[in-house]
Amino acid sequence: MIKYTKYKGDINMLNKIKGLFLSEKGQGMTEYGLILGLIAIAAIAGLVIAGDEISGLFNGFEGIFERETTTTTP
Repeated sequence: MIKYTKYKGDINMLNKIKGLFLSEKGQGMTEYGLILGLIAIAAIAGLVIAGDEISGLFNGFEGIFERETTTTTP
């Protein structure tokens, strides 16, 4: 009798573990999270790579606005 209950408990435990691996509940949210993480990493990498070019672009605009706003007095 003891072996049967132990065996039955082992089978129940194996079935529960198998059910965890076969269950797809929550899989969609996990995939969305992974996609969002990859997009964030790509955006950060793009900003790091193009950071100097973007900075130069804004500095160029700053120079244009400074020339336009300074007035010369005769």
